[in-house]
Amino acid sequence: MKSAPILSLAVVAALAAGLGATALRSTPADPSQSLEALGEALFFDTNLSMNRTQSCASCHDPAYGFADPRGAASPGDDGHSLGDRNAPTVTYAAYAPAFGQDKDGQWIGGLFHDGRAATLEEQAGQPPLNPIEMGMPDKAAIVARLREDPAYTEAFPALFGAGVLEDTEAAYDAMTRALAAYERQPDFAPFDSKYDRFLRGEAELTQQEELGRLLFFSQQFTNCNLCHQLQRSAIDPEETFSDYRYYNLGVPANEALRGLNGVTAVDGGLQANPAVAAAPETAGRYRTPTLRNVAVTGPYMHNGVFEDLRTVILFYNSYNTRNETRKINPETGAAFGPPEVPGTVAMSELTEGPALDDARVDALVAFLKTLTDRRYEDLLEE
Repeated sequence: MKSAPILSLAVVAALAAGLGATALRSTPADPSQSLEALGEALFFDTNLSMNRTQSCASCHDPAYGFADPRGAASPGDDGHSLGDRNAPTVTYAAYAPAFGQDKDGQWIGGLFHDGRAATLEEQAGQPPLNPIEMGMPDKAAIVARLREDPAYTEAFPALFGAGVLEDTEAAYDAMTRALAAYERQPDFAPFDSKYDRFLRGEAELTQQEELGRLLFFSQQFTNCNLCHQLQRSAIDPEETFSDYRYYNLGVPANEALRGLNGVTAVDGGLQANPAVAAAPETAGRYRTPTLRNVAVTGPYMHNGVFEDLRTVILFYNSYNTRNETRKINPETGAAFGPPEVPGTVAMSELTEGPALDDARVDALVAFLKTLTDRRYEDLLEE
């Protein structure tokens, strides 16, 4: 099976050298003035990686919905490592509830595809220490980098108190708090897409977009909102289009990524989260992502196995049709591959709803494009 493309080592090296991230800042604020300003400076700081080539923005590019447009996986600071999961968007991430169990005993919330970070603060602290991401050996090494920068030696004491940079744990905690504060700013969740403007009476949907909207929210015709609707009302102004629960959707393995970095085992998803004690029923489950900006933050699924948004809908539709020609992945010309983890596939959710014809598939794609924030509308393909 052909998988979504990954990058050659030469391209990886070039991107790791700092060519990948596109900062949209004009004149950055003084980091000592606010927690958010300090977080912004940290978010774009390549000096917090081992070889000083990678920042948070390298894999969460603000020009591309704070996701990584470079391929199925992101290159690491060392110039040759690639992850085996797709970097999710940071937009609307602040709306994810803390990782835990809901009233029904279902795992919910958290950050990363497997929820292993309970909060934005926990998430912010992990990439700098990940050997295939920013590659720093320990917290002390990162705090030493912070102390190298005069802006930080002024900002951290001003915001967190004198001596904070002399205490490794306190300094690292302060760094993650600042990054989380930056990511909680309204710019990350503006709710100003065409869909939002439609809800406020400021825009009209086309006939195709309106059909897609009706299909999306109708359990009679699709199963989309089973997992991608949090609020009770279909017109809630702060719908993030995720229930934040964990499902195994039968996603095929991305063979181009397996085996990289010496990892050959099946990706267990939620089962690998230490908080769930490796429960067998959690194998292959991943957190439902937001659909905000989904049209401009591909490739798709936790492993970036699909390049096109329409392919994703056709993949879901393959569970509801008996027509074998409708089970073909248009990106490969072959049938969709088998689930990477077959034993826990959420068949009841996936098979609820009828098969979709091309017109309805296209309508759903058109509706999903309306969930694009205004600043990214120029990235939409016509």
